[in-house]
Amino acid sequence: MEREADNRPVSKHPHRNLEAWKQSMDLVETINNVTMKFPQHELYVLTSQLRKAAIAVPSNISEGATGRTNAHFSSYPVTGIGSLSEPDTKAEPAFRLAYITHKEFEETSRKVDSCKALVFGLKKSLLKRP
Repeated sequence: MEREADNRPVSKHPHRNLEAWKQSMDLVETINNVTMKFPQHELYVLTSQLRKAAIAVPSNISEGATGRTNAHFSSYPVTGIGSLSEPDTKAEPAFRLAYITHKEFEETSRKVDSCKALVFGLKKSLLKRP
């Protein structure tokens, strides 16, 4: 099986080969790891909201990439960009309530910003294609 530089297998599923999808999956992993230590009373509130917001990004990318036209696909990253505002905003109260450390907050914010740039770049790339 052919592998990427980071040892991930090259996939026949088009979304799995997109850097925006890969980085957004890394964000999902980060969000899941930091929310594991949230208090139990946050399970159905902040924990659930952060996790749902994070998984929405790669989900939208994969849904848009499945055999649709570039014009149709380009609408999906817009939803992903909007979804990325949620973990950024919801990480703030988690930090203020001391559920996450400053380092975890900064890492989450950095990953969100990186994903926003990649998803926005994906959208621009799709709009340029015929």
